Amino acid sequence: MTTFERGDGTPDTIVLIHGLWLTASSWERWVERYTSRGYRVIARSWPGMEGDIEQLRRDPSGITGLGVAEIVDHYARIVGDLEQPPIIMGHSFGGLITEILLDRGLGAAGVAMDPAPVKGIFVLPFASLKSALPALKNPFRQHEAVALTPEQFHYGFTNHLSAEESLPVYERFAVPGPNHVLFQASLANFNPHAATTVNFANDERAPLLLIGGGRDHTVPASVTRANFELFNQSPAVTEYKEYPERTHWTIGQDGWEDVADFALGWATEHATPLASTRREAQAS
Repeated sequence: MTTFERGDGTPDTIVLIHGLWLTASSWERWVERYTSRGYRVIARSWPGMEGDIEQLRRDPSGITGLGVAEIVDHYARIVGDLEQPPIIMGHSFGGLITEILLDRGLGAAGVAMDPAPVKGIFVLPFASLKSALPALKNPFRQHEAVALTPEQFHYGFTNHLSAEESLPVYERFAVPGPNHVLFQASLANFNPHAATTVNFANDERAPLLLIGGGRDHTVPASVTRANFELFNQSPAVTEYKEYPERTHWTIGQDGWEDVADFALGWATEHATPLASTRREAQAS
């Protein structure tokens, strides 16, 4: 069986979840690649971020209070409306959302790329803090939406490019992001009911692959490895893959095809055929 052939009981649908400061448009080439291989691909933006990017840039007031729980519930409804559990893939904060959805019993397999930290990670590298500083520097702006400058986007996402090469990527994809989600992740260890909490010992969740990038400033590989160590407490399948030369823009950086193919190959190989039974049992 080749990487992209599906056997009996394996998913035919992929749900893609984007990260902070982006929309679902960041997945456009992944959607095309997976669709061409016969998959149904669902790439929806966070609630309030659908539609025209230019309008969102002009007026982000609709997302100023958006939090992790609302985003998780948004995608839980999308996944729950499907007849069969899909493969769920997320990038950055979308990776964190993917992990939470799997913990809820959703999905047949999950792939979290450069995922934002779950509750339980206590040490963040300087590069990660610097990338988050535009949102975190003023605690009184927790319920605002802030856009990165081209310089900040270059540092946090596209540090494999020159500033000049980074600018078209910024102009095409970057949007304001709700500060609240970053505050929730950053303060999670001080909140007994943090929205980024997962059960690391959950042996009923679907298989999970975590992918880290060795040149990622926003979520350095050390953070992704720490995520892996926490999830690896469960007997459920958990694996880690690191690409030494990839940055936080791994879903668009040259060579993204290799990441996309590896992620899908892993997910189809490890997808849990009984995930449908588990979800139906939980819904009854």
